[in-house]
Amino acid sequence: MAPLDDAPAPAPAPAPVQEKPARGPANVNALAHRFREVRGRTLDLAAPLSAEDQLAQSMPDASPTKWHVAHTTWFFETFLLVPHQLGYIPFDPLYGYLFNSYYEAVGARHPRPARGLLTRPSLTEIVAYRRHVDAAMERLLAATTSAPVADLARLGLAHEEQHQELILMDILHLFAQSPLQPAWRSPAPRPAPAPRPCEWLSFEGGVASLGHASGPFAFDNETPSHDALLHPFRLCSRLVTNGEWLAFMADDGYGRPEFWLSDGWARVRAEQWDAPLYWVRGEGGWSSMTLAGPRPVEADAPVVHISFYEACAFAAWAGKRLPTEAEWEHAAAARSGELDQLYSEVWQWTTSAYSPHPGFSPAKGAVGEYNAKFMVGQMVLKGGACVTPPGHSRASYRNFYYPHQRWMFAGLRLAQDAPEPDAAHRFRAEVVAGLSAARKTLSAKWFYDARGSELFEAICALPEYYPTRQESAILGRVAPEIAARIPAGATLVELGSGASLKTRLILDAAPQIAAYAPIDISASALSEAVAAIGRDYPGLRVTPVVADFTHPDGLADEPARSPRVAFFPGSTIGNFAPDDAVVLMRRVAQAVGRDGLFIVGVDLAKDPETLVAAYDDAQGVTAAFNVNLLARINRELEGDFDLGSFAHRAVWNSAESRMEMHLEARRSQTVRAAGETFSFVRGETIHTENSYKFSEERFADLAARAGWKVTNVWTSTAPKFAVFLLKTLEAAD
Repeated sequence: MAPLDDAPAPAPAPAPVQEKPARGPANVNALAHRFREVRGRTLDLAAPLSAEDQLAQSMPDASPTKWHVAHTTWFFETFLLVPHQLGYIPFDPLYGYLFNSYYEAVGARHPRPARGLLTRPSLTEIVAYRRHVDAAMERLLAATTSAPVADLARLGLAHEEQHQELILMDILHLFAQSPLQPAWRSPAPRPAPAPRPCEWLSFEGGVASLGHASGPFAFDNETPSHDALLHPFRLCSRLVTNGEWLAFMADDGYGRPEFWLSDGWARVRAEQWDAPLYWVRGEGGWSSMTLAGPRPVEADAPVVHISFYEACAFAAWAGKRLPTEAEWEHAAAARSGELDQLYSEVWQWTTSAYSPHPGFSPAKGAVGEYNAKFMVGQMVLKGGACVTPPGHSRASYRNFYYPHQRWMFAGLRLAQDAPEPDAAHRFRAEVVAGLSAARKTLSAKWFYDARGSELFEAICALPEYYPTRQESAILGRVAPEIAARIPAGATLVELGSGASLKTRLILDAAPQIAAYAPIDISASALSEAVAAIGRDYPGLRVTPVVADFTHPDGLADEPARSPRVAFFPGSTIGNFAPDDAVVLMRRVAQAVGRDGLFIVGVDLAKDPETLVAAYDDAQGVTAAFNVNLLARINRELEGDFDLGSFAHRAVWNSAESRMEMHLEARRSQTVRAAGETFSFVRGETIHTENSYKFSEERFADLAARAGWKVTNVWTSTAPKFAVFLLKTLEAAD
């Protein structure tokens, strides 16, 4: 549907004002001006309608225009004039019963499905009621600058803008029932411009800040501002068109149950859906009822008046999905200029249920009913529509409807998971980024090519390198205790599996484990370990995953049906900064599920001499392991590092409680790799690894922040090492 010259705002409930603007005459005048503007707009929308048009109610979900005009007036009278204007007397005491919508705290109300039976008061009396309340509101706004009054007035105006959109939605539904097919207004037809091809905009994963924090008005359901974890995703730059929907219909989209949610398929069959609401097939093709009367369906215009069920079915047919609320909001806030039709055409369905944001608290009093009581059974829509008042929408705005509803101006924008770049691509990208930084760095995860894995196994056998020896001793001693906690049929998920040597201690003690899912970024190391495990444990289902283990959601699908136990030995958790370790452990919690377990090896803080020796052994194996990273760059990225011109450095950073490994340039030099040139001055380093050391209390705190509870902790003799057994907090409780 093309945008209308006149158009208003969102539908069902959102709530109280969050801003605390500066007070003063200019601010009051601006509010009074906005009050007159919004109130006048409602009457402008109703002006083309007859008294009979404004009385009729086409279905229980809709309301007569006359009721909308009266209800928005009742809102100002009830929540502003009665409590805040001294001596104000309600225009008619019965109007509170007639025009209350759903506020239980305010009192009883006329049944919603019977609003169309209210022939009295007349339209003339409703207009007189409106003028009476408007005059009193003008006096109130001129007499006070108090924050409660200003905030409630802004809420009332945003509430009225919602009803302005509802007026047009309800009138369209009413007129669609008439054989006369009347028009609300008949602007000159404006063909929809040809849509640009869908450009798939990519968004990186990570922690995104969502919701309303401060500034202009927002409803309470947009608060509080909070963080959400996003996985990499892609969003189509434009909306789905009628032409694309026609292709879905031509492929029997409404007749193929494989695309539909069960409830949606039941609705399709019960109500015989075969096209969007208001579409009619005629001799000349499909037409649709619009606010301008019947119009041919334009192939280039965004599809509109579809339910959540239909949107999901189309997305499944197209091999895509709907975005989540968090994805849509993050994309709109970050790259609005690249997303077409963001707020101007149709509301866009998301896969997110309408529920409170973390930390949400409804306003006190009756206005607290505005949103909180509706947070069940509905789905969130984002954006705005051609009938949404200008300036009403924003990225954090949350519209919501039941999944079967279609009379609102709802369409869809497709999303998809971002394809995981292959390891070679990631290696190249991270090397270029790391060597281009002001302080050069390379991730420790790239140590483990075939040669690096061999060297690390040699490190584990060194007398100075105590972690492997101490951890293996602990696991050998306590594996039966751990096994007793593992349910039958479980899948053991190992992060950064390497040679999988310690895994055998768990597998031997827990024969009830049915599957093993090792995750490692090194395909060569993984293949050798998997072959050995498969040979020695013939009854075990082995499903290896070549991936960055910091994204354990990339596990094979089949083992996901069984209980999961995550295994993260070697104190590799220490390679992550504390906040990053929390993020990783949260991801592991999501991957293993509510009743999952997590076995983690943790190196404990100790004297620097022992630590430095473990990371700078006398035989130089650790130095060779570190320098091999440069050799790998030479082999895989056409690098020309002179390996002899870089020295291994192991440093204890007491302030951060971590060991650090660096590669230090022995001389000033220029190096090429991955098609780029990088300069080094003498003494400059590449920071290649951190290994944080913990106290038991500090690690337990990190685990708790990530949603885990420590059920057991076992420690070794000196040099101290620990193995923790964790369970999700919810499950542990």
